Amino acid sequence: MNVGWQGSNRIYRCIMHFDIRDGKIWLQQNLTDQNPAEELVAMKVSKEDIVLGLQPPYKRQYTEYGIA
Repeated sequence: MNVGWQGSNRIYRCIMHFDIRDGKIWLQQNLTDQNPAEELVAMKVSKEDIVLGLQPPYKRQYTEYGIA
């Protein structure tokens, strides 16, 4: 997260954002070159329990991850 001030302008930028909803991990924002979904799978989280919330709902069915 970037937080602070640049002159008189407030800087607030979320680099990575996850939510946990109904037992699933929702990836809401990822502005890094990392793939946190793959890292979660490497930690034994099932792909069905990971939702790419940063993708539009109609596209989620085409990913290998959960849809909701």
